[in-house]
Amino acid sequence: MSKRKSSKQRGFSGAGSSQKEAKGNQEGDLNTEPLIRPLDKHNQRLLDAVHPASWQNPEAADRYHLVVVGAGTAGLVAAAGAAGLGAKVALVERHLMGGDCLNFGCVPSKALISAARAWHQARSGGAIFGAPVPEPDATDDFAHVMERMRRLRADIGPHDGAQRFTELGIDVFLGSGRFVAEDAVEVDGQRLHFRRAVIATGGRAAVPPIPGIEDSGFLTNASIFELTSKPASLIVIGAGPIGCELAQAFARFGTAVTLVDRGQLLPREDPDAAEIVQRSLERDGVRLELNAQVKQVELTPEGQRKVQLERDGKSITVHGAELLLAAGRRPNVEGLGLEAAGVSFNPRGIQVDDTLRTSNSRIYAIGDVASPLQFTHVADAQARLVIRRALFPNLPFGGPKNSDLVVPWCTYTSPEIAHVGLYEADAEDRGIAVDTITVPLDATDRARLDGEGEGMLKIHVEKGKDRILGATLVAEHAGDLIAELTLAITAKVGLAQIAATIHPYPTQSEIVKRAADAWYRRKLTPSAKGWLERYFRWIR
Repeated sequence: MSKRKSSKQRGFSGAGSSQKEAKGNQEGDLNTEPLIRPLDKHNQRLLDAVHPASWQNPEAADRYHLVVVGAGTAGLVAAAGAAGLGAKVALVERHLMGGDCLNFGCVPSKALISAARAWHQARSGGAIFGAPVPEPDATDDFAHVMERMRRLRADIGPHDGAQRFTELGIDVFLGSGRFVAEDAVEVDGQRLHFRRAVIATGGRAAVPPIPGIEDSGFLTNASIFELTSKPASLIVIGAGPIGCELAQAFARFGTAVTLVDRGQLLPREDPDAAEIVQRSLERDGVRLELNAQVKQVELTPEGQRKVQLERDGKSITVHGAELLLAAGRRPNVEGLGLEAAGVSFNPRGIQVDDTLRTSNSRIYAIGDVASPLQFTHVADAQARLVIRRALFPNLPFGGPKNSDLVVPWCTYTSPEIAHVGLYEADAEDRGIAVDTITVPLDATDRARLDGEGEGMLKIHVEKGKDRILGATLVAEHAGDLIAELTLAITAKVGLAQIAATIHPYPTQSEIVKRAADAWYRRKLTPSAKGWLERYFRWIR
């Protein structure tokens, strides 16, 4: 066996991250220290699971049915699924197993957002529910919030860890994997020959070419969860999902937050839905600087980040103790030897066909490195799709294609925005006439009783039919509620069947049934209503 070289870990006491350190952590450079910070007991437990310092790579088999490069969600699901079917599988990871989702994304961010909601409810409970309001001089404990996040992340870590996947019968290699041929990957001095391979190396935060950004020091999703003390002020560049979620969370913790974007807030979402979230952010104290170009960033002698903006020819200056970049993602394609493997790629990622196969017929690519929809659940779904195609390429029916996937998504602000299927503009672009049903969330008694009436459901159906084409839901728990509509689109269940389905009362899920009932009422045209009135007069 060959022993992996371990990196000496370094503790973390500061509140920021230099550009060099942030970049190193995002790209998983094993020569950049540390792998994760701060190195307290919780993060040490996490590292013991997802990148053990004493790990010994196994002796490579003569040949593998499947070699998976990257152990984020996509890679883990692909490796586990293939091994479960009896295939000989190797899994290669150069940084932290679990990828962004466990270490820098879904898990830590939702722990932070949940804490922020609890703080907000504690402060606002008096006005809404008549609860006691905390004393004005009551102190908070942001360090406890971050420690709780690290503890919960470490608790979840072993599920994605090296030991578990070894126990599943997978050869786990920790180190930088690089293609050296069309059918071989080299890692830690060993060559892994394969029949098929899957690239699942994910992505990282993009660093826009802003003058001064490289020297100013900034945070990304890979480093903001390393904070141990609450910043007094924070500038967030990018008003997409990540920027909005974290801007609102830190504002609820009491940080003075400025959210900057060159366009509108949540531009890919339904404008009515985005407007509801924008009002909520403003109520929480987030200062919005939209439609503004970032011209320069500099670090002041006092250690503040000074950001120069321009809007409509006017200069705007904002200051913050910390700066968070949330301005998009970049695929991790560097250093993989893709040229040697004959795999085509561009700045947007690895190019794949509708079966997720690359230009090398032996190799597939899934997840953020190849998909414009960069969600954990998409990575999971693509991994399941690829297992069948990679391991059983000669089956007459290859199963669903990537374009067949019905993908919901959610932005975890308060309230949340969840969407599935087509937007109205998408349907128009495809030449599909639609009817749109919009129901305010406070039409459900439960939302009003919960003090969560701000929101709506908007459903698009094919004109004259009950076939659901798409839906947008704004609610505190929209991500949980959108599953019913996702299933309806997937299974081709129309609004008529939803209207006939009993929903428990009182629940916020009734909003879907109310939309179906509204669709039914539309079917009662004036002529039909007139006919019924004549009928009832006749039988009276």
